[in-house]
Amino acid sequence: MRLSEIATIAGVSEATVSRVLNRKYGVAQKTREQVEAALREVGYERSVKGEIVLILVPSLKGMIFAEMCNEIETYLSPYGLRAVICPVFPGSIVEQDYVDMMIDKGIAGAIFLSSSNTMRNSDPVAHQLLESRGVPFLTVNGPFADADAPTVSTDDWHAAELSVAHLYDLGHRRIGLIAGPTSNIPADRRVEGFVNAMDARDIPAAEELVVRVHYSIEGGRSAADELLSAGATAIIASSDDMALGAYRAITRRGLRVPQDVSVIGYNDSYVLDFTDPPLTSVRQPIETIAEICTRTLVTMVQDRPIRTEEVLVEPELRVRRSTGPVRAAGSEP
Repeated sequence: MRLSEIATIAGVSEATVSRVLNRKYGVAQKTREQVEAALREVGYERSVKGEIVLILVPSLKGMIFAEMCNEIETYLSPYGLRAVICPVFPGSIVEQDYVDMMIDKGIAGAIFLSSSNTMRNSDPVAHQLLESRGVPFLTVNGPFADADAPTVSTDDWHAAELSVAHLYDLGHRRIGLIAGPTSNIPADRRVEGFVNAMDARDIPAAEELVVRVHYSIEGGRSAADELLSAGATAIIASSDDMALGAYRAITRRGLRVPQDVSVIGYNDSYVLDFTDPPLTSVRQPIETIAEICTRTLVTMVQDRPIRTEEVLVEPELRVRRSTGPVRAAGSEP
């Protein structure tokens, strides 16, 4: 159809239709919605060929984020979309700068991959800028409280249940959790899931065996020291790096994994087969997450309706040799 025909349906000028099609500044939100509705009415679908998807990720040092970016890029490619990966500190001015800089490059959409969307009360400027320009976006592992955008998350409540159930079946009752910082959405969910799982098994005072630290090896080491002093016989870590930090704290005390203390990580990677001992870990289903993200974003780019409630993807416990039966009291170490 001609621009003039779409402009007539929307009740706006041809210039306004052009600005909406090209996601330019200077169009009021209500007017943009009128034009988008007219485009849907006539069955118009934006081409996605050759356009860019901005992926905002906290770091590429962590293997899980590198693997997720790689999977998303693989799924985007058949649609003619190319990912631009921007490592940012979540909620920082750098995140805002990337959005501001890339939005005029004609980006097709954006993915907040465990970025500011995981922080409660984070600065909303980055995603509000995308909303104001009509650029579709979605979030991974936590939604923005003030945005009606699709969210794809690993079910962290169930991840905690899987870990507690495994250790409980091995006889452990003094189970500790190394969790991420307060107000980090995935961390808060894992704590809630952990407490619920412990309560369901009539294990009292679970909250007393939760330590909140930053996601790092050193954070895991210091938290594990605290949990070991509290008598924990098993430790659930909220990342594999944290779990490796727990290994360090355990061995420095002259203890062994899993003979004295069992350890479970979170994220999972092939390299865990080569740790000593190989680390049991909860695996985020990155291929499924990448597939859902791509399918959802392409639908949004084409201005087709999409459901925006959060999709929870089931994790999987990969059992290796870092977990074992609780050592009986009084037995030889």
